[in-house]
Amino acid sequence: MKIKESAENYLETILILKKRMGEVRSIDIVNELSYSKPSVSIAMKNLRENGFVIVDKDGYIDLTEKGREIAETMYERHTIISNWLMFLGVEESTALEDACRIEHVISAESFEALKKHVYENKELC
Repeated sequence: MKIKESAENYLETILILKKRMGEVRSIDIVNELSYSKPSVSIAMKNLRENGFVIVDKDGYIDLTEKGREIAETMYERHTIISNWLMFLGVEESTALEDACRIEHVISAESFEALKKHVYENKELC
């Protein structure tokens, strides 16, 4: 399933915040991404309506199975690509920024080849 890059970013951010904090609310996303409250509110509504997140009565956000699948894919891509770029000598801030862009456009085939190469060459991990 193909979704917009912004939706992928929101889902990945929810996953990261959930790992870091245990529970996630819209304000946490606002603070993490430095987006406006209305922007995050609209995004959460769209993600909820499309079945990627659920929001409980207290405002806590959780990923659905399909939301988690996308978030974990983006997180894995981001992690492997940024680590690989840093191994190649790219400064961390640049590697993280570039990985954030690359993770959304790289094909599954190319990413799997890159991932295989990285894991076969343990020094890259």
